[in-house]
Amino acid sequence: MTDVVSERAAERGTRTLRAEISLKTPTPDLDPRERLRRVLEQALVFAGATVVAVYSPTKKGGELHLAESAGVPRTLYGLRDSYLLTGSSPTVDAHRSGRPLWLGPEEIGRCAEARRLPTQDFWLAVLPLAGAGCLVAVSEHPGGFDTEDRECLALITEAVVCPAPGSGTAPGTLAASAFDLAMDTGHVEVDDEMLELFGLDPAEFDGKVETLLALTVPEDLPTLMSVVEADHMSIGERELEFRITQPSGRPKWLRLRGRMVPGGDGRPARLVGTVADASKLRSGVSDVARVQRLAAALATAGTVRDVGRAVVAALRRPLRADRIALAEVEGDRLVVTVLDPPEPSAWPELWRSEWRSEWPDAPVRAMPTLAAALSEGRPAVWPAGSPLEPALADVGPGGLAILPLPAGGHMAGACLIGWDAPHDFGADERALLTASAGLAGQALTRARSFDAEHELVTTLQRSLLPRRLPRLPGAVAVARYLPTTAGLEVGGDWYDVIPLPDNHVALVIGDVQGHNAQAATLMGQMRTALRAYAVEGHPPDVVVSRANRLLMDLETDLFVTCCYVDLDMEEGSAWCVRAGHHPPVLRHPDGSTEVPDSDGGPPLGVVTQAEFPMTPLRLRLGTIVALTTDGLVESAEVDIEDGLNRLAGELAACDPAHLGTVADRLLTGANRSDDVALLLMRYDGMSLRPLRESWTIWRVPEAVRHARRFTRRTLRSWGMTDDSMDTALLVVSELVTNALVHTGGQVRLDLTLINRLLRIAVADASPRTPIKPTSIGWEATGGRGILLVEAMSAAWGSLPVSGGKQVWSEVLLD
Repeated sequence: MTDVVSERAAERGTRTLRAEISLKTPTPDLDPRERLRRVLEQALVFAGATVVAVYSPTKKGGELHLAESAGVPRTLYGLRDSYLLTGSSPTVDAHRSGRPLWLGPEEIGRCAEARRLPTQDFWLAVLPLAGAGCLVAVSEHPGGFDTEDRECLALITEAVVCPAPGSGTAPGTLAASAFDLAMDTGHVEVDDEMLELFGLDPAEFDGKVETLLALTVPEDLPTLMSVVEADHMSIGERELEFRITQPSGRPKWLRLRGRMVPGGDGRPARLVGTVADASKLRSGVSDVARVQRLAAALATAGTVRDVGRAVVAALRRPLRADRIALAEVEGDRLVVTVLDPPEPSAWPELWRSEWRSEWPDAPVRAMPTLAAALSEGRPAVWPAGSPLEPALADVGPGGLAILPLPAGGHMAGACLIGWDAPHDFGADERALLTASAGLAGQALTRARSFDAEHELVTTLQRSLLPRRLPRLPGAVAVARYLPTTAGLEVGGDWYDVIPLPDNHVALVIGDVQGHNAQAATLMGQMRTALRAYAVEGHPPDVVVSRANRLLMDLETDLFVTCCYVDLDMEEGSAWCVRAGHHPPVLRHPDGSTEVPDSDGGPPLGVVTQAEFPMTPLRLRLGTIVALTTDGLVESAEVDIEDGLNRLAGELAACDPAHLGTVADRLLTGANRSDDVALLLMRYDGMSLRPLRESWTIWRVPEAVRHARRFTRRTLRSWGMTDDSMDTALLVVSELVTNALVHTGGQVRLDLTLINRLLRIAVADASPRTPIKPTSIGWEATGGRGILLVEAMSAAWGSLPVSGGKQVWSEVLLD
């Protein structure tokens, strides 16, 4: 017998032989439905299929109807509940011709239904059944089904028992009741069999879908509600299982299959489908049920952590394992993403010594057994007492299973499952581990791509926000930013604090329409534009108006809302401009709050010649100005006025002395389905107000002498002696001379004194910045003015102001 097996193994692949043995193993205790599911499960284990389904002809013979399926949700690959035999599809073509079809991504892309698929990067196999109907299998492995995969699928088609037309219910098909739900009114038409499933009297049923949903177990209600939302049904058929509460108080499992039917001609869409009793499928926990539950959980797992949690939930308790770890392979290191239990004391010493922040990451070379398993690429088990290195022996002293997680021709990671008590590994359990490894590997690769894209977009957005807020004269400001937790939705909320000349400060907060990388990029452009226009010295309405025209020129489909507040720290006054954004909230020193009435303009990027009116604000010492985006004050349940009133109430109850604590408290319970940006500033007033004087210089021959005389007279009135003025007078002479000689138009001299630091600023109408010469010969008659200014000043520079420039110098008076 051994020689015969060896000879056959030499001729056929090991997987094919194992599949043949498994399919021929008697299963007398299983009903036909469960037996068919077991057969299909072998395609997941031995043929590398992601999903497999069997279709059989209906009683009337007009269509192929789904008899049973296994694996991930088939709707991800466009597999429907039924196919009309008069139509055209790979399933129908293979059934008609009696010949198998092997289609790659290019052939699938040419199919009429391909444009509605979420992805076309998969391989499809359709094999006619001997009796009637066909078997459909999907693979995501590069290259599709290899020779051994095809041999395994051929064996599976031979093992599938599909009923002849008219013989009744197909194996694996539950007795089902139909429903027809109107999406606009919620009225549902059902038959008596379905009401019997829900335990309702047909004479008392009111025809409302809410009556049926009220019987659903609360934990399953969100999933069930997602089916009756039209946007969730756009991908085709949906299938799910849920529980209802019976009159006895015990839960009952039901299976729903449905599809959206467009209304057309102005009629509302309808959801039609069937509901069946799925309790028999859940009378015990079979390996097939575990694989399907894991497949369903992994289909909705968005992140690497989600994949790990789904694997732990699907395997640890059913396998009665004591510990389970899922890790990614990055280079030569095993980076753990989920540990259960999470306590370091439950894991070997090597794992504890390599702990990095939350989870460890250990070198693969330190665990040769694991490295060998990853190299071979197949699940491996070691019973109690196996000679293993301590790093693995302590994971499962009673038994250890290592599941390499393959995906796309490489190892995405590994799953380790350990038992403390001696554990026996049966054939069914080994098949379960093999199927689980393939599903988890593909899900881990998808989640890793999702995490990488999310990190990229988040990094882009955070890099465009201020790294830190500047120190302000007479005020303290704090900011908070919370990105949305809804998948990859990273938006364009931003804030900025812009110091301006003459102790002015601009506070800006805004929101770009949309949640994607384009919104984040546009946010950076708008923040830069507003800052540039503000620094040029324009009034608030001009700053916002110019940003609007710039956005219109960018020809983007997105619009931007913002609120811009220009505050005078010396006077305690402010001007507010709104562009489609809600107003700021003020908290006054006595604890009262106010949402100022203010006129606003449209969002930026909507109207080219839009008006943006300015609203005055008056600040008292201790006033808090709160600017936020709509993620904090608006949601599907709360309108913006109620949200602003709630924010004002919370702001009134806070201690204004600790602004950071105030910001954290305001964000408690924030709506995380949208980005949230919050900017707070407390106005404390300037302890020492600067002294200021200005003078417009006339273009007369004695202009420079008049400027020096004005400067001397002003400094004397401020208490300065003549001995301390020489440096200041020299700087004034040089700056005024340069402005009169090299520019045209009006010239203005501004003097500001604070703490014996004199700021001299000369503004002119030319945007050209003064150029400092690199070298000057002895015979040169000019060019030394800027060099003198630089030598005599503590600091100097030039900045644009309203189409011209302002050259300034700071001189420390003795």
